[in-house]
Parts: sequence; C-alpha cells; structure tokens
Amino acid sequence: MTSTAPELLIEIDGRPATEAELARRAVDTYGHFTALQVRDGRVRGLDLHIARLDAASRELFGAELDGERVRSALRHALGDVRDAAARVYVHEAAGAAGLTLMVTVRPPVFLAERAQSLTSVAYQRPFAHLKHLGGFAQIHYGRLARRAGFDDALLTGPGGVVSESAIANIAFWDGDTVVWPAAPALTGTTMALLESLLPEAGIPSARREVTLAGLPRYLTAFVCNSQGVAPVSRIDETVFPGDERLMKTVRALYEGVAGDAI
Repeated sequence: MTSTAPELLIEIDGRPATEAELARRAVDTYGHFTALQVRDGRVRGLDLHIARLDAASRELFGAELDGERVRSALRHALGDVRDAAARVYVHEAAGAAGLTLMVTVRPPVFLAERAQSLTSVAYQRPFAHLKHLGGFAQIHYGRLARRAGFDDALLTGPGGVVSESAIANIAFWDGDTVVWPAAPALTGTTMALLESLLPEAGIPSARREVTLAGLPRYLTAFVCNSQGVAPVSRIDETVFPGDERLMKTVRALYEGVAGDAI
C-alpha cells in the first residue's frame, strides 16, 4: 500500500529536524536547493538535479556533494511515499565542517495545464544560474502578479530583455524554432531535458535574445519546471495565437522521459 505524503516532513542529515537546527536555518540564508517532483518513487532528470547541487556546492562552499548522499537522504525522508514534492537544501555545517543536507517532503504538486498569463517586471535574479535561497523579490513579484489577475511574473532586464518567470523557465515558438531567452536565468532540469529532446523530435531549439518589444513575432510561448509544462496565452498586452500541435509535442516529449530511481 502506498503511503500518503505528509503535509510537511523535514529531515536534516537523515534524522528528524530539531528545533535548534530549524532555528539556525531560519537565520541562515546562504545556501542553495533543488525542487523535485517524485512520481512512483522516481524523478525525471534526477541526475541533472544532483549535478546542479554539486556544482552549486563547489561554487558556494568549495566542497563537492556526493550524489549517493543526496539519493540516500531522499530515500530516507520519503520512506514508503511514492508520490511527493521534495526539496533538498544545502548549507554549510556549523564550524565549516562540511555540508549539511535538509530534505523536505510534501504532497505532490502539478503545474496547471491551462494557458498561463504573465506580467513583466523589471527584475533579474542575482546569481541567476544558482537556485539559491535569496528568493524574496521573485516571490514578492509573483504575489503581486497574482493579485493583479495574472498567474505569475515574467522577469526582465534592461531594454526589456526577457529572462525567466518567477518560478519557471520560459520558451517561445516562432513557427520554426523553440527559442529560449539568452539572458541571466536558471537552467531548470525540465528546460535541460527539453533542449536535448526537441531537436531529436525534429524541432530546432536555440538560445537567443528575446525582448518584450519583440514578443508579437512569436506564435506562442510555454513555461516549464519540475511540475510540468504549460502554454502561455498572454504577456502583458501581447496575446499569443497558440499552437496546440507544438504543445502536444512538447508535453509528450517531457512525459515520455523515464523517471530515475532514487
């Protein structure tokens, strides 16, 4: 019998988190994490998640992070749970004695497949290539976007250069090529998977500069993260005609990726 994911379970280095440990992390915002969706005990692109955790650990702390340690921590926290939303947080241990892992487990999350609407904001995440803990601004802009009736915020830089949404990567379709913005952004695991799969399906994929002024040239757009893939119907006042055939192909490619055993 499959166990139900808890509302929130937190383990640190393979044991239940103590009050003191949680208090320390509440005031320690220097760290990084990855967010995974577990389905039937597997994770799409798990090796990509682990590689990103290792690269960020080397950059921030000058220490490598063993992949089997990450897998073991996830397995222990999940227990018998087969479907969940999990996160792995990496901090430096007290006294700089190596790295410490915090794993959280919650019920699974699914990205709504309905078309999304985004509103642009003039903000780019600092150190955007890292999935770091300094996410106040993107959370704030996301909340403001939803209050204004949109699904999320679209982060942009000088000259209206498009980067990413507050919680996902974004791509654009010009009728021939899927274009990923060439701007500061996190390369998400779903984006990385699709970048490799699209050309194999006969759909060119490229990284180019995308600006707000140039949005009308695109037929559609889509956002993607570990929760899934969803079309974008509108950014500010620009409405995209949409392309159901493309979205069907993109979703099929992603859903066809076999999950990696934890």
